Amino acid sequence: MAWILLLVVGGIAAVACCGLTGQVLRLLRARQVLDEPTARSSHVVATPRGGGLAITAVGVLVWLVLILTRAEPSPAAWALPALWLALAGLSFVDDMRGLPVLLRLSGQIAAVAGGLALLPDEARLLQGLVSYWPDRIAAGLLWLWFVNLYNFMDGIDGIAVVETVGLGSGIAIVAVMLGLAAPDPLLGAALAGAAIGFGFWNWPPAKLFMGDVGSIGLGFVLGWLLLQLACAGHWLPALILPLYYLADASLTLARRACRLQPVWRAHRSHYYQQAAARMGSHAAVSLRVAAVNALLIAVAVIAVLYPELAYYCLLFAGGVCGLLLWYFHGIGAADPHR
Repeated sequence: MAWILLLVVGGIAAVACCGLTGQVLRLLRARQVLDEPTARSSHVVATPRGGGLAITAVGVLVWLVLILTRAEPSPAAWALPALWLALAGLSFVDDMRGLPVLLRLSGQIAAVAGGLALLPDEARLLQGLVSYWPDRIAAGLLWLWFVNLYNFMDGIDGIAVVETVGLGSGIAIVAVMLGLAAPDPLLGAALAGAAIGFGFWNWPPAKLFMGDVGSIGLGFVLGWLLLQLACAGHWLPALILPLYYLADASLTLARRACRLQPVWRAHRSHYYQQAAARMGSHAAVSLRVAAVNALLIAVAVIAVLYPELAYYCLLFAGGVCGLLLWYFHGIGAADPHR
């Protein structure tokens, strides 16, 4: 029954988001909210930016419905979707006219701090290896990095869609298999479904982009779900599911820092961007990421079913992601913009 409910919620979210994205696209075109191509862009045509409004609206609505169906929801249950909405609103203003980096970062820090305050005192990311405050600081830094890397990795058509589908469905499957109430598997299914609906408009060649309102917001809420999974003692699946995104963004940032290049400026240094530039196809790259994500979900499931194989699963997942990065790097090695 739980699996059928996941499919129903995901299907409803997909249809709703597909329809709403069409309305958002008309609004963005009318307001001329366009992402103009630059030398560091992966697109060549001015394209509406801010389609993540539809994903946010559908995701928050599903979350509120789930809260209302629970017996006596706590005040904290209402706070997370409110934080998501506030952060998405700030990010949409950034999409519309641009905001200073410090203001954007301050908003993200405030949202992450608010989310951490809602965790129970006994919830520990590092499983009791350190005391309360070092654990919370580590969780906050990792969550903040995840919010930003989700934005960094939204650089070609379709890649954020396949990542959201992979993470949302992966979290839902693992949570149902483990019998967890948190993270809520239905919210994971809803996010995956909403991404599928948005993907109808964002698949190459994209008719509109997700924008910061989508990527920052998704980084926040998916980061929260992964954090809940890790704090429940299942940190291996929480690490395996987003491993490709984590590896590409983190290694790219490290490379740019070692070269003394500004890590906060727009660039085309990500492995997936190098590959897309050389292959001349966003779809080819996004489909390869989707295939790796499907494999990561399978590996995470094996780690759950056979705990004695968990560390071998992590090594295998790391090897798969490493091979994809090596493949992308080899394709993009001749790109003069990297």
